[in-house]
Amino acid sequence: MSNLITPTGYKSLLDLNQTEQAIKLVKDTFQLNLSSELKLRRVTAPLFVLKGTGINDDLNGTENKVSFDIKDYDGKEAEVVNSLAKWKRMALADYGISTGYGLYTDMNAIRPDEELDNIHSLYVDQWDWELSITKEERNLDFLNFAVKKIYESIKRTEFVIQEYYTEINPILPENITFIHSEDLLAQYPDLTPKERELKVVKQYGAVFIIGIGGELANGQPHDGRAPDYDDWTTDTINGYKGLNGDIILWNPILEIAFEISSMGIRVDKKALLKQLEISGTQERQELDFHSKLIKGDLPYSIGGGIGQSRLCMYYLRKAHIGEIQSSIWPGSMVEECKKNNIVLV
Repeated sequence: MSNLITPTGYKSLLDLNQTEQAIKLVKDTFQLNLSSELKLRRVTAPLFVLKGTGINDDLNGTENKVSFDIKDYDGKEAEVVNSLAKWKRMALADYGISTGYGLYTDMNAIRPDEELDNIHSLYVDQWDWELSITKEERNLDFLNFAVKKIYESIKRTEFVIQEYYTEINPILPENITFIHSEDLLAQYPDLTPKERELKVVKQYGAVFIIGIGGELANGQPHDGRAPDYDDWTTDTINGYKGLNGDIILWNPILEIAFEISSMGIRVDKKALLKQLEISGTQERQELDFHSKLIKGDLPYSIGGGIGQSRLCMYYLRKAHIGEIQSSIWPGSMVEECKKNNIVLV
């Protein structure tokens, strides 16, 4: 309960029926814009994958996965996906998608270790996307190009929402600001990574923080990242490392740094082997996904996830993700939300 934020005088701009209609509008509008900007086709994705194949996303490497035995498959064990970071890259190869084109899908996950609050739920829904690129496009310029394309989709969707619901005023800045996690550390050496994010996004409104997962000058990463999808060890400029990052928006309702996307250029063979060594997980080289990548059977790519409920929450100026999606919340949180005009669905 100490993690729950209850904004003073909060009242939703939309009632329950309007909210449900607006959620559909957000999702239809955004995915149409995203697919157009990055040339993505929609594909069907799994809810679970076989354990031990190396396909599931390990996130920070510490989270438990929801798993179950398959009765009709010799008792083999399946895991509910954490995300589709690696599955998508394999799908690019399976579908034979050409360079310069990609795919997106609806990803649904259950994360039982989440600490529940205004923006974290047991249920995760996001657009997972992946774009096939050339070896030469594995650079910071192309990463920033893709971020700008996504931000244009976010901006365009905000305009459409305002057209339908005039009580919702646009607040996104014209451009997104790029900053490396090393620069943030240099500017605010005495703050934690989350405090640094808050400082910079409150100033600029929308930022892309580059370099997530690799060790910074203080010996610590800005945040954790699994070793086998994003590239966080390749040098970019001025000795800085990392070809990945997070899109973060200023949330004026909760007055917090509001992450809506994690994305990056994916590892090539060299980066994969290096990051497996750094993380002490070299045994993964024998897994299905990793062995295919090492043998050169997978395309170079860039990809990420964009939170569906979080984007809806942002556009509709909601104080709790439970106003967007149906999930399970502690009874004390439900009662506190009721007292503060936060209507959970």
